[in-house]
Amino acid sequence: MKKTIAFLLVLCCVSICFAGCKKKDDGVIRLNEVTHSIFYAPLYLAINLGFMEEEGLTIELTNGGGSDTSMAALLSNSADVALLGPETIVYVKSQGSTNHPIIFGQLTKRDGSFLVSRNTSEEFSWDNLTNTTIIGGRRGGLPAMTLEWIVNQHGYTNGTNINLNLELAFNMTVPAFEGGTGDYCTMFEPTASEYEKAGKGKIVASLGEASGEIPYTCFMATSDYMKKNPEKLEAFLRAIQKAYNYIYENDPSVVAQGLVASFEGVSLESIEASIISYKNIDAWMSTPVMEESAFNRLLEVMKNAGEIDEDCNVKFSSVVDNTFASKIAA
Repeated sequence: MKKTIAFLLVLCCVSICFAGCKKKDDGVIRLNEVTHSIFYAPLYLAINLGFMEEEGLTIELTNGGGSDTSMAALLSNSADVALLGPETIVYVKSQGSTNHPIIFGQLTKRDGSFLVSRNTSEEFSWDNLTNTTIIGGRRGGLPAMTLEWIVNQHGYTNGTNINLNLELAFNMTVPAFEGGTGDYCTMFEPTASEYEKAGKGKIVASLGEASGEIPYTCFMATSDYMKKNPEKLEAFLRAIQKAYNYIYENDPSVVAQGLVASFEGVSLESIEASIISYKNIDAWMSTPVMEESAFNRLLEVMKNAGEIDEDCNVKFSSVVDNTFASKIAA
């Protein structure tokens, strides 16, 4: 992860040379998402239900397939906004960069993955994890760091009384688990519900409930883009806020209908189950304002995983700008 971030810093310097080549976009925002999941439901609802259009915006959505790729898209000016984990900006900032993207809004406030057991009849307790193997995503990513934080809180140490498999790319974890690797695997929705529905495993715990609030996914843009497009970014967050309100003002079955277009091949039943799961754990931000206390907890989780030094002191104010988010909250 750190080597990737170092490369991104070089990329950022190169991209400055091409920053002036972008044409006027008439309300278009090129948005790169780190992955595609119902965890990001407010974003898709804002697009599908016309809230972005009401704000005069058109979203061109692409999938990064990983935080390093999404950050690269932002730094190379191939995306205007990126949706990814805030740990990425901490890596960039901790390596001394002064020309880095800024977080301008937060979407989710806790881990959105669920612990799935291979044993479909398991009566789960955290004591069950002794000497087991959990597939937890790529080392250095927030899903993996949050998992390690949680098991440490329950008395486990990786390599001693539990084995955390942190070597697999995000899109390879479920295939590896289905192929016989590991006793447990962390999965986001709707994958977790679909996996359980197929009788392949059982959802036994919410990592978001176990970890407590952590700024998990947020919207970033370069400082230059923010200065040039304040009205556009404010309108963007306003549309996201409308979508959040829609989720809590309507029955999950109605909300699920608004997400069908974004999840082709996923049953309406599974989409509805995913909405219920995420509402139950209070996954989404009620306003896009990131709190400094939550950011500081993120730093604790990263230090616990050994991904940043204990004396790392990335200032909240140096990577977060709540100007637009605070207007929406007000």
